[in-house]
Amino acid sequence: VHVVESGGGLVQPGGSLRLSCAAAGIAGSIVAMGWYRQAPGKQRDLVANITKGGSTNYADSVKGRFTISRDNAERTVFLHMNTLKPEDTAVYYCRIEEQLGNYLFDFWGQGTQVTVSS
Repeated sequence: VHVVESGGGLVQPGGSLRLSCAAAGIAGSIVAMGWYRQAPGKQRDLVANITKGGSTNYADSVKGRFTISRDNAERTVFLHMNTLKPEDTAVYYCRIEEQLGNYLFDFWGQGTQVTVSS
């Protein structure tokens, strides 16, 4: 299984970025896809996730600014980030939750750096 993120970079405060995450080699059903972030010296926290049925969940700090979406056919999830703030600076990780039979599996990407700075 390969989980590959892309789209990070350096952006000025108030700017926008779109992150993409593609999952390959998944044998079962993807039950949820999500984005997490980890700033230096801090724990990895949920940013947003989206279930197979399309239900979404957001961290309070990003509500109204970030939007998560997915392409089920392509097994891709996106994070549209608007009105970025310096405190959004972190490594962003994609998480894929797969169900195969009676088992659940977690897969993570390698992370993509997002830096918000003037």
